[in-house]
Amino acid sequence: MSRRMFLAGLAATCLPVTVRGARADTPGVTATELKIGNTAAYSGPASAYGIIARTEAAVFKMINDQGGVGGRMITYDSLDDGYSPPKTVDQVRRLVEQDRVAFIFATIGTPTNTAISRYTNGKGVPLLFLGSGASKWGEPKTAPWVMGWQPSYRTEAQIYTRYILREKPDAKIGILYQNDDFGKDYPAGVRDVLGADFDSKVVKVVSYETTDATIDSQAVALQGAGANVLITAATPKFAAQTIRKIAGLGWKPLHFLTNVSISVGSVITPAGPENAVGLISAAYLKDPTDPSWKNDGGMNQWRGFMAKYMPDADLTDGGTVFGYGVTMCLWQVLKQCGTDFSRSNIMKQAASLHDVEVPVLLPGIKVNTSATNFHPIQQMQLTRWTGQHFELFGKVLEGTTA
Repeated sequence: MSRRMFLAGLAATCLPVTVRGARADTPGVTATELKIGNTAAYSGPASAYGIIARTEAAVFKMINDQGGVGGRMITYDSLDDGYSPPKTVDQVRRLVEQDRVAFIFATIGTPTNTAISRYTNGKGVPLLFLGSGASKWGEPKTAPWVMGWQPSYRTEAQIYTRYILREKPDAKIGILYQNDDFGKDYPAGVRDVLGADFDSKVVKVVSYETTDATIDSQAVALQGAGANVLITAATPKFAAQTIRKIAGLGWKPLHFLTNVSISVGSVITPAGPENAVGLISAAYLKDPTDPSWKNDGGMNQWRGFMAKYMPDADLTDGGTVFGYGVTMCLWQVLKQCGTDFSRSNIMKQAASLHDVEVPVLLPGIKVNTSATNFHPIQQMQLTRWTGQHFELFGKVLEGTTA
């Protein structure tokens, strides 16, 4: 069953009948309302990501409680796609053609966004800050209506590989990846750095499907190939399985795990915190379990929001930090729109972000976009699981977006 979230302003009927910038030909925009669409994995193999959209809905409620944007209340229409591309297509068509939303925001998943991006781009509907770090979400010349938010997976893989070359010159690298554009960016990023040495340094590359029951056979194959370094590009369910299986095999590779699956609440805890000790990832958001942020102003702002709008949520789940951060960034875009919420102006403002500070981004990382740069965040910092929390180390690093 589809899940909907509607956040309408309680006092919308009291607003002026005519608000500057409202036009009859602007879908999703009236004198009192701005309608935003979304699909998310509330069910299915990536249901751990459902908390992200729930957090976004709560942030929109907070924005409405503070008066909305441009004289309008936000209605957030979020539908369950089960992380299934065909269902995403159906739901997004419904949002655009029937519900007539102004734009699509933070739709979760690489395969799901791949299924809809050509449609939304062809319709001139912004697919904004989509929830995927695939490197292809930053091509303004060919896809002027499509923009990601988080650092690209390929950039992340480049950062891991440079660290491996520096710290473990005898590395025998194994790669486990989800067989789609999300996962494929990781071996591509490794190849960017290794070049002609890829075949000699990488001893095994294996993939899995989201329909697979487990990744047990893949883990056994990687261990059998003699890998002493493992790069895992998996969604939360399979990431947790990988951590548990490695421990069960008594295998102790230097393990790198994609940033999208380092939530303590949805991955590390189910996998067993003791099984993940030494695990390395790359972060751009502050980890809610890291005591370093105990008195941090940005995280205190997030905690205050969570206490008021999501009091029953798991504060160790990094998905809530992502949902909060990406929606706060969108709020900046909407503020810059003034009262003009036409689709063209929404994209123009999204491509006009300069050193935007988001409360939950790591120090030194800011959001920047332009007409030729559709990669809002391009920096990350390495982080290691201590057994109790992730601990940052090294400098803020930047890869390429190629």
